[in-house]
Amino acid sequence: MALRARAGLEPATSRAASPLLHRPLAAAAARSRGDDVSGAPPVPPPVPGMAQLGAIAALALGVAAAALLSAVHKIDEGHIGVYYRGGALLTSTSGPGFHLMLPFITSYKSVQTTLQTDEVKNVPCGTSGGVMIYFDRIEVVNFLIQSAVYDIVKNYTADYDKALIFNKIHHELNQFCSVHTLQEVYIELFDQIDENLKLALQQDLTTMAPGLIIQAVRVTKPNIPETIRRNYELMESEKTKLLIAAQKQKVVEKEAETERKKALIEAEKIAQVAEITYGQKVMEKETEKRISEIEDAAFLAREKARADAECYTAMKVAEANKLKLTPEYLQLMKYKAIAANSKIYFGKDIPNMFMDSAGSQSKSAEGLAEGIQEEDGAGASEDTKLLHNIN
Repeated sequence: MALRARAGLEPATSRAASPLLHRPLAAAAARSRGDDVSGAPPVPPPVPGMAQLGAIAALALGVAAAALLSAVHKIDEGHIGVYYRGGALLTSTSGPGFHLMLPFITSYKSVQTTLQTDEVKNVPCGTSGGVMIYFDRIEVVNFLIQSAVYDIVKNYTADYDKALIFNKIHHELNQFCSVHTLQEVYIELFDQIDENLKLALQQDLTTMAPGLIIQAVRVTKPNIPETIRRNYELMESEKTKLLIAAQKQKVVEKEAETERKKALIEAEKIAQVAEITYGQKVMEKETEKRISEIEDAAFLAREKARADAECYTAMKVAEANKLKLTPEYLQLMKYKAIAANSKIYFGKDIPNMFMDSAGSQSKSAEGLAEGIQEEDGAGASEDTKLLHNIN
């Protein structure tokens, strides 16, 4: 205010005479009022209506983009889309691909219809003896038929596996354990648990949720108390030793059986060879017998033929001699024989020389026969012998 007072007391001649002196004061006053003293031309103030329109346009554009993003959605292959509006399930469903829905008021969920595996972990189970055991993991392989998606989601929500599989596994497994001992659950019937669970689940699902198919159930070995587990391990060790001993015994028995069979086969082979050899010898003897019989028959036939021939010859010679040896011929031959002798002995019995008695006559006949033999030569020797035999 003092400055203003001093400025107002100054004479007008001095203000007009020195304008450069008063410029800094004017600039300072302008800056104190907020005026632009840079020397640039003044910018007109903005119109309030245009700023509001830009903000509204940007907001509308953002809302439209959000609505578009909310309306467009994608369903993957192997899934079915179900829709909710205001919390109510709509009857329409969609397959794989891009789809549109009312933004902000309609929502969707993707339900898998291909083969999937649900894992139920840490399932407690109490045996009939009161021992609590735990199954670390139970895997349920299942799939949902597409035509049954709407009904199952409507009755059991999109998380149907919790109500139909997870809770059911707990129930069925506890039912199984409650009527069996630890020995049966852990060892004897363990291989049947998965099949029993599968059958029980599928039987209930066929009634409660047709279209949900259980393909397989896989159960891991349960966890049992440490002390019991050690006892089972010891028991398994002893059982293994027993099985090893039994297997060794079976091996020894098999080896003995093999040796016995080998000996039996060898004996059978020897017996068969002996039988074959015996049969061969019998056949050889029979062949020799037949050959001998044939040879004997041939020999008998030859001998018989020769005997018949000799008999026939003898008969013919006898007939010929009978015709030839007439009394006159014999008398002639007697004289020839006497004439052929170089020496003749005489005695008191000379008349008996030829005719001594019946016996002498026979001797004379024999002598004559011998003479005839010598006369006839070698060709008539056999005939003379036959004649001698006949006489």
